[in-house]
Amino acid sequence: MSTRDQTALLATLKASVGPGGFREGADIDSKNYKDVMGARSIAPLLLLRASNTQQVSAILKACHAAGQPVTPQGGMTGLVSAAAPLQGEIALCFDRMKQVVEVDLFTSTMTVEAGVELQTIQEQADAHNLLFPLDLGARGSCTIGGNLSTNAGGNRVIRYGMTRDLVLGVEAVLADGTIINGLHKLRKNNTGYDLKQLFIGSEGTLGIITRAVLKLSPKPSSQVVAMCGVRDFARVTGLLLHAQTALGSNLSAFEVIWQNTYKLIDAHVPHATVPLPDHYGFYVLIESMGSNADQDTELFLQTFHAASHKDLVADVVIADSDTKIKNLWTVRDAAAEIYPGVGYMHTYDVSLKVGDMGYFGEEVERRLRKPWPDAILGLFGHIGDGNVHIIIHVGPDTRDHHQQIDEIIYGLIQELHGAVSAEHGIGVMKKSFLPYSKSVAEINLMKALKKNHGSAWHTQSRTDFLSANPWHACISLHTNFIYYIQATGAQHDQ
Repeated sequence: MSTRDQTALLATLKASVGPGGFREGADIDSKNYKDVMGARSIAPLLLLRASNTQQVSAILKACHAAGQPVTPQGGMTGLVSAAAPLQGEIALCFDRMKQVVEVDLFTSTMTVEAGVELQTIQEQADAHNLLFPLDLGARGSCTIGGNLSTNAGGNRVIRYGMTRDLVLGVEAVLADGTIINGLHKLRKNNTGYDLKQLFIGSEGTLGIITRAVLKLSPKPSSQVVAMCGVRDFARVTGLLLHAQTALGSNLSAFEVIWQNTYKLIDAHVPHATVPLPDHYGFYVLIESMGSNADQDTELFLQTFHAASHKDLVADVVIADSDTKIKNLWTVRDAAAEIYPGVGYMHTYDVSLKVGDMGYFGEEVERRLRKPWPDAILGLFGHIGDGNVHIIIHVGPDTRDHHQQIDEIIYGLIQELHGAVSAEHGIGVMKKSFLPYSKSVAEINLMKALKKNHGSAWHTQSRTDFLSANPWHACISLHTNFIYYIQATGAQHDQ
């Protein structure tokens, strides 16, 4: 694109959003381009702040016609460098699309714009005595558009499912500006392809989600939480099966912290008070949510009484107040807050069969300590749904060893037929490892969908992860997770 053409395009884009709808030069905040997880720190040519779907459409139409790549952004809390602009790109953020359009009590739905923070959605549902069950540590900063774009998981997948299970309809914009209006509140709709699922979890490679209709659930009237000390991973899996059988649908979370992480929390996160001694191999947080406080509490106590008799738990603390429940969850959330006391840490998000996780934890540590004997590392995650996170610091030059660490961890994941991304997406940083989890046939099918989707999405979109361009989540309004917090002040997750 010539300088004259670029100048004309930028003028057109500024006019499409109005004086308050763009920032440029020194007025662009570093959070919109500084990539804490990777090495990119390239300011965009222009930061556009669309206020409605029509403006998003106009922006994409103009950029598509000019061959101008666009990087959509949201909460900037992602882990895979999906929202950090590359050289010469324009950023499109959704911080002016934060409207909760409607809460419909009759259909138990909420219609929202893509820039609404997850915590706002949770609070709006709660105000109507309903529940939006998606929950992430970065709830105060992540946006629903990013949650949708990466099919975020979080703490309660074991009961409520991934983000894609919590959506009835979406509105999305294709690269050429075409608006796909799939907003509806129908629980049953078998009229052809379920088009919303093409956009959910595809990281913007097929279109940008601008609005969504979310499913709400009845608000539980009881909550009981326990933290257990467990000697080995065989007992962890036994405890999971026991809890699933004994608690049934009341089981809402089953979170596991390896001993190495538990010790790091105790040493480096002063606002989290660990409730048990640090000599157990694993620490399991179990949550029950139901509709009858007395009965649910009694069932929970019976469940742990039986677990103790089966030698599944060595020690347990049961929270009997809201404050104590919050304190136990603080310990779990603190697993993502260790790095300030340790130094920069690479963080990983992988998925495995639950039965492989014990071996994985031992083997991944063995392989990582071979080149870095003094590495500081920890494991934790949403084990009830097969998702584990790894954090690692190998020294002051940790950033320089990202590729080598990737190859060790993802190589083991490939051997165990797991997934290199459980809930964070692919972005730029995992693009080369996609074949570790997807077969040639699967990748070819994705290429075919991408090539034929929309009028020309595949020709000018900077998100063409299936050709020469990186998988760079074009609706990386991005999700949930840690290590963007230094730049954004986001809350944490994994």
